[in-house]
Amino acid sequence: MKNKDDEMLAEYDFTDKAAIKGRYATAYKAGHSVRIFDGDRLVSDDYFAAIEPDVREHFPDSISINKALRRLIPIISDTPQTVRK
Repeated sequence: MKNKDDEMLAEYDFTDKAAIKGRYATAYKAGHSVRIFDGDRLVSDDYFAAIEPDVREHFPDSISINKALRRLIPIISDTPQTVRK
């Protein structure tokens, strides 16, 4: 069942001839940062990158990706580190 809030509002105009479909798609897939401020104070600074479909099959979210990468850190690092769960 479709929610009324999912409907496109009449005031949204996508008829602009200068609009280019996918203009920012390549840059978005390469990764992007999202910074959230509360006034002058930085509240959150996160980096997002696209996950390839074959990787997503095994690691569907950032939690599983971070968990796997943390397990690799001691293997590739000169300094052993504690693995967080």
